[in-house]
Amino acid sequence: MDARPIDLPARTDGGHAAGMALVTASAIFFALAGVFTRSISAGPWTIVCWRGLVGAAIIAAYVFWRGRGPQMWSSLRLGKRGWALAVVGALSSIAFIAAFKLTYVANVTIIYATVPFMAAGLERVLMGERTRKSTVIAAAMSLTGVAIMMLGGIGTGSLAGNLMAVLMTAGCALYMVLIRKFTDAPVVWSGAVAAFLLFLVGCVVTDPLDVTGHDAILMCAFGVSFAAAVILWTEGTLLVSASESGLLGSTEVPLAILFAWLFLGEVPPQASLAGGAIVIVAIFGYAALDFRSARTDPPL
Repeated sequence: MDARPIDLPARTDGGHAAGMALVTASAIFFALAGVFTRSISAGPWTIVCWRGLVGAAIIAAYVFWRGRGPQMWSSLRLGKRGWALAVVGALSSIAFIAAFKLTYVANVTIIYATVPFMAAGLERVLMGERTRKSTVIAAAMSLTGVAIMMLGGIGTGSLAGNLMAVLMTAGCALYMVLIRKFTDAPVVWSGAVAAFLLFLVGCVVTDPLDVTGHDAILMCAFGVSFAAAVILWTEGTLLVSASESGLLGSTEVPLAILFAWLFLGEVPPQASLAGGAIVIVAIFGYAALDFRSARTDPPL
């Protein structure tokens, strides 16, 4: 559910079916984030500290392996743009974990699903790009659904979590826009550095060792799951089109809700279900139209 970065050279050796399988697998791992967070009794900073250490170590090893060669070390220099990505990514991640702690998994997942439309709005403001009519319609539907969820949270403990999810989604949308704007920034490496930053800050604001053995195991597994999701998505998107990747990635939304019900017994309130249904229809409808358009439009 975190922003999914990619800055590795595209492959041209086929493997379309493998790419679809990898992107789908990444959606499954991303969908487990809510279950992990809700199953861990430790606080948000402790969770991001452990997840940051384990996940960043694995992603860093992957970056070193995929980028090995004479130019590897120069490609790891972040620069101002890379550090900007790392800071935005880190802030989004802590908001992401906090949101899961404060509201339903379904609410966080559905609100995050609106990130493509929020990113489209930011692109228009920051980069002057035109927004397609279908994007505006889908965005309006999604905002309606989110508004219903937010109104349903008034007077309950979930409102703060819903607001945190909106903040997290805005951060992820900004991250995506910055990726497009900073085309020369080492995006995957910036993601690893963001995770390391959270680890360092977490060590300052909390005691990461003051946890139960059960929580330690779950947090390590969370870090592995996070790294697996990023790596699978990175490899998969090199083999499929952007529209296919977006459509397959949309499966994260119903999967996260299903996992929360299966593993946590969590059933969101009626307002969340109603608003979520509107958002899911908008997301899948938009993704399907985008996919069909990409298949019918002639290549440039």
